[in-house]
Amino acid sequence: MVSAPFTAAPPARTLHHMTPLSESPFTLGVASGDPLPDSVVLWTRLAPAPYEPGNGLPADGSIAVQWELSEDDTFRRVVQSGTAAAPASDGYTVHLDLSGLEPDRVYWYRFRAGRWISPVGRTRTAPRADADVATARFGLLSCQQFDEGYYTALGHLAREDLDAVFFVGDYIYENAINAQGGARRLTDPLPSFYDHWTLNLEDYRQRYALYKSDPELQAAHAAHPWYVTWDDHEVANNYAGDISQDNDPVDQFRARRAAAYRAYWENMPLRRPQRPTGPDMRLYRRFSYGRLAQLDVLDTRQYRSDQAYGDGWHTPGPETRDPARTMTGGAQERWLLDGFRASTATWNVVAQQVAFSQHKETPDDDARVSMDTWDGYTASRDRVLAGVEQAGVRNLVILTGDDHVHFAYDVKADFDDPGSATLGVELLGTSVSSGFDGEERPADWETTLAANPHLKYYDGRRGYVVVTIDPQRVRGDFRTVTKVTTPGAPVATAASFVSEAGAPGLHEA
Repeated sequence: MVSAPFTAAPPARTLHHMTPLSESPFTLGVASGDPLPDSVVLWTRLAPAPYEPGNGLPADGSIAVQWELSEDDTFRRVVQSGTAAAPASDGYTVHLDLSGLEPDRVYWYRFRAGRWISPVGRTRTAPRADADVATARFGLLSCQQFDEGYYTALGHLAREDLDAVFFVGDYIYENAINAQGGARRLTDPLPSFYDHWTLNLEDYRQRYALYKSDPELQAAHAAHPWYVTWDDHEVANNYAGDISQDNDPVDQFRARRAAAYRAYWENMPLRRPQRPTGPDMRLYRRFSYGRLAQLDVLDTRQYRSDQAYGDGWHTPGPETRDPARTMTGGAQERWLLDGFRASTATWNVVAQQVAFSQHKETPDDDARVSMDTWDGYTASRDRVLAGVEQAGVRNLVILTGDDHVHFAYDVKADFDDPGSATLGVELLGTSVSSGFDGEERPADWETTLAANPHLKYYDGRRGYVVVTIDPQRVRGDFRTVTKVTTPGAPVATAASFVSEAGAPGLHEA
């Protein structure tokens, strides 16, 4: 295959007397995201020295980056092109919000800076809001801790036939990483800069540079547009709103959150409305996929109440049931419930972070549950479920991550009554690498299934989920890889479950 030459002939100029780029700045790949029927966001970051703070570029200034969007992967049918700025103030990132595109159309894109041309990315716009969509296929990803394994699952996901990917949290982790990259046992050691916890903007920027240098993560971004949201590790483990796990002074933690949110926006294919203001960033947002699906992407970290009973696992009590406690904050909760009422789609898909369904540790009446999940915020969960029923939503699908295992749940009107109505289904996808290799049946496998009759599937290996939606059913294919502590493991479908439209409840395909 021979590519057409770049149509924007003049080389990208440099500003502020910068020296010409002597090495390729496209070491972190390209990405696209948040597709609309007429628009998609294209992203890249310039980093000729990806493992160095500053990435080998000056502390101020800007680099002009040319771009092309084509109807073919050889760039002989370029439909749009232009030049965008990659400013130092944004970590030399480009966020290109293209408009005027055709709905439900595949496009290819690339960038150029100086004499260097980026890898080619493939993206796709969403169908028109009134389109009758025959089928849609999405990937579900979460939890990719660099030092606990290779991104083998991402390499396989890059080769899947998907319309888009949902990444629902823990894109990076904040922990120190040794020279060997932990479980990766790298023979080419990492710089000592990574061997400390992330606290400031440079720390977070460099953590994204390390993660995005992985070729399989780059391949997954280049293959599909992504809808992204965060969980806790993009900032710090189990934080809740302005409260850190270690109860740091609020002003100190908000400064850390501001740095983390800034680096997150810089490194994700997000639009300008998502750009943070200090420690605040509006990440929850809504998309449509024709008449087939309404897609609601939540943020269950920024606005939540502090975890009940000091976090951890506890027997539910008055604190977990307190109506004043919230997982989403009042404004986001109203936005979600208003969206349910206004929806005319066949399926309502909610992409969010932590387990929504009840998950008891044992079958005992006083069994413990996790205070960090919706089990620690039962009044908040009850309000969402009441909103589902009041809106007449019959086809609810919740997409979740966080637990580093595959779970498939029926979402019950009353989780303490197995005979209560099933209001929807939850597909909880395992991690990409967090938790090392995992095992098919962890030690608590039998106990967990016995304790939670609405739990239909449990697998402790690494991987992802392929979610297929059509007007008749939703299907979850739970993919697993055999190992992540060594590269190159094969992928297989461990199990498949479906739920029929109008008759929610999972059964094996």
